Amino acid sequence: MLTDNVADVERRIQEACRRAGRDRSSVLLVAVSKTKPVSDIEEVMTTGIVDYGENKVQELSQKYEVLPRNLRWHMIGHLQRNKVKYLPGKTVLIHSVDSLKLAQEIDKDFAKAGLTADILIEVNAAQEDTKYGVSLEETEGLIREIAPLPHVHIRGLMTIAPFTDDPETNRIYFRKLRELSVDIGAKNIDNVDMSELSMGMTGDYEVAIEEGATLVRVGTGIFGARNYNI
Repeated sequence: MLTDNVADVERRIQEACRRAGRDRSSVLLVAVSKTKPVSDIEEVMTTGIVDYGENKVQELSQKYEVLPRNLRWHMIGHLQRNKVKYLPGKTVLIHSVDSLKLAQEIDKDFAKAGLTADILIEVNAAQEDTKYGVSLEETEGLIREIAPLPHVHIRGLMTIAPFTDDPETNRIYFRKLRELSVDIGAKNIDNVDMSELSMGMTGDYEVAIEEGATLVRVGTGIFGARNYNI
């Protein structure tokens, strides 16, 4: 039962918060529903989860149309500029902004809708060649370029840590992102706040919480293995 999986994830989040001396309310669980059918989401919804993460704009849009409007959709995958126009009004947070050009496209399309987009800057903290995101060193410069855009609001940072069998090995990357967030936040850049840290997935979200994550993105731990054939 998927509800049993949610209960297990919730227990682990609570224990990680306790170890870190944090309040459970300081961590938002985003259920990563990519490639999963609407029926699975409907089952998970019975546990009270309203935040869901999708990798592809088309899949997010399709699910948005058929599921209750109280759900909060997070765009967590790599975002192509020509797909941004489908997101205004449907997503509460875009986790994966990694260039000025993408931010400018978001600004333009959300302006047309009379909306402002909340975004996170994606940081490739481990400097993996296969991952998107800016380097730790480039992050502040990109934030300063994006900050003047009137229909974009930077809410924090996101990273995807390396896949590993030992989550402890990712602690250093989560810690670096947290330190970078604190450093940038202290500079009081207009239209920028560093209130959110989106880091940690099924294999390492407990370590991420211990290092300050405010959003954890859990897919396999809730929905089981992904189906890439749909």
